[in-house]
Amino acid sequence: SGTGNMKFAMNGALTIGTLDGANIEIKDRVGDDNIFIFGMTADEVEAKRASGYDPRSVIDGSNELCQAVSAIASGVFSPDDRQRYAGLMGGLYEGDWFMLAADFDSYATAQRSVDTRWNDRDAWVASTVRNVARVGWFSSDRTIREYARDIWTVM
Repeated sequence: SGTGNMKFAMNGALTIGTLDGANIEIKDRVGDDNIFIFGMTADEVEAKRASGYDPRSVIDGSNELCQAVSAIASGVFSPDDRQRYAGLMGGLYEGDWFMLAADFDSYATAQRSVDTRWNDRDAWVASTVRNVARVGWFSSDRTIREYARDIWTVM
């Protein structure tokens, strides 16, 4: 959830996520270099839906995604029940309302950026410190003060 992401950021966690909801606000506060954004914007999602999104062709067109989906579908992660994820695979190939397949390559690229930053200890620590320093605006103290003044009118 958005408030969960804010709590994580206040404790130094670096967010990896799509550019929606609280992630937009977090990005505005911490800066592009201290958050890992992937995937389509809301407008891009609408355009892709309007043009006839075909998740099967997206999966088939991405070697990395195709390998991951094949591993899941073949039971690599559920050897005792090879059909465990059949429903998930069907939903991905036939519907994919949330466009997981469409965002996968962008996610994989962002995850590699996370790995690179993690392996540069100084850069990782600098980003976590910046997150803590820049997201104080989300604190409950400020929120309660503004609610008391602007909504509850008790100040």
